[in-house]
Amino acid sequence: MKEAMRAHLTGKILPFWQGLKDEKNGGYYGYVDFDLNVRKNAPKGCILNSRILWTFSTAARILKDESYLPFARQALASLKNFEDPVNGGVFWSVTAEGKPLDTTKHTYCQAFTVYGLAAYARATGDKDVLQKAMKLFDLIETRCRDEGGYAEACKADFSPESNEKLSENGVMAGRTMNTLLHVLEAYAELYRASGDERVRRAGADALETALNVLYNPAKHRLEVFFDRDFHSLLDMQSYGHDIEASWLMWDAARALLPGEQLAPYKAMCLDLARAVLDRAMTDHGLRNECVDGVDNEKRIWWVQAEAVLGFSNAYQLSGEKAFLDAAEKMWRAVQDMIVDKRPGGEWFWATDEYGIPSDQPIVEEWKCPYHNSRMCLRMIETA
Repeated sequence: MKEAMRAHLTGKILPFWQGLKDEKNGGYYGYVDFDLNVRKNAPKGCILNSRILWTFSTAARILKDESYLPFARQALASLKNFEDPVNGGVFWSVTAEGKPLDTTKHTYCQAFTVYGLAAYARATGDKDVLQKAMKLFDLIETRCRDEGGYAEACKADFSPESNEKLSENGVMAGRTMNTLLHVLEAYAELYRASGDERVRRAGADALETALNVLYNPAKHRLEVFFDRDFHSLLDMQSYGHDIEASWLMWDAARALLPGEQLAPYKAMCLDLARAVLDRAMTDHGLRNECVDGVDNEKRIWWVQAEAVLGFSNAYQLSGEKAFLDAAEKMWRAVQDMIVDKRPGGEWFWATDEYGIPSDQPIVEEWKCPYHNSRMCLRMIETA
């Protein structure tokens, strides 16, 4: 799997994204439709460009190949367009030419920008970029954090905004598992780059919240959507987020906590992985989610990638062969169902349970190289 993923990453995923450099306006084109037509005038999302920055930075570091750094720098330079020179932080999106478009300040966006900047700093040792990441960390801790945890959406001046962007299934969430999970991920990456004790403490606090608030041990899952007081709003299990969290939280815990504090996190992560294996694994990929007891059978690209990683990590933690078998089965499902085999293609957004792809775009603000490249890079690094 490790060598197959190296070949897939360097021969399929990274070349696709290299081809989306916007040589005229900077950054990367923000939209490719299902028929592989690039819309050069499409808006550009902060999430997409920060994830591209993380991808090429981490590829350069793990593959020990500096030829990927110019592509990382292309994304790095474009992030300046998202910065708010008045209030600080980064906007949600800009126009194709780099002008502010959606000026929402979402904690999720701030976190992914930290994540991308920290990855570049790790790959290059660039102290100025690390300082920029630390400045954004300070902003998250002072403007996006309150007595209860992390806020979600804000207006440009950091006054409260409704959270449509990370709410689904008919609820309006005051807090989400998704935002906290990726704040944690960003802080673990930043701590590896900086060694700053403030970052470690903030990340440890996020881990404690994940363990004691997000995690529902009776239902063997993470709750997804909450009100401001962390009351769960929906009977839902997100199989993709649970299997992603099962390795991501363990990875963060190892980076941020001393060894004697790891046991409850190991137990939680294995519990999440076992529940997903039991409830969502099929012979044709991983189900998407379960709401009010009803499974959604869509096979989402990022869910499949995270399942490979999560089951592989669970095997490494437990030695249970069922997890290794599941990781190998998921990798086959990815190749059979999710990889777009058309010339010039990458991965489909989603298929049905039989492998018939939906006509969703191949690239847009959420459809990025982060999940699939991370699957490959982490397997290369840790397998």
